[in-house]
Amino acid sequence: MTHEPSSAERQEPVENLDSGQCWELLRQVSVGRLAVWIEDHPDIFPLNYAVDHGTLVFRTGEGTKLGGAIDDTPVALEADGVDAMTGMAWSVVVKGKAAAITGIEGVLDTASLYLFPWQAGKKDHFVRITPDLVTGRRFKVAPPLTWWTQLSGAVKTPPE
Repeated sequence: MTHEPSSAERQEPVENLDSGQCWELLRQVSVGRLAVWIEDHPDIFPLNYAVDHGTLVFRTGEGTKLGGAIDDTPVALEADGVDAMTGMAWSVVVKGKAAAITGIEGVLDTASLYLFPWQAGKKDHFVRITPDLVTGRRFKVAPPLTWWTQLSGAVKTPPE
């Protein structure tokens, strides 16, 4: 006797995105999560970014995020989104090297990118991520019944 998965149990296929599709999606949002290595551990920072000629640029202030981004270790940035109407979600990961944008010419080139940090404070450092690898995927969001733990048959404690 074999179990046939119901339509709610069937896993929808995941679509691997090509580079062009990934960049198109990265242009549609402006917030991502930057993963960096800090001393002996990874850390993740939300940030807003802009796409600029096959790179990603963000602004930040002095601190852990800046230090972790521009040291000698690679970084990763993940951005994602979901279309509530279609139930389709996507995720794009950019892996590469981050470097401070220096010099008046380099900083002026970023003026048209509309980099407006959400958090108040001095954000006078501009950083460019040059990708080594860009990957992405798109998938249908599963209905809750396929990922929630079933409670039928669970031992219930009496009310207090």
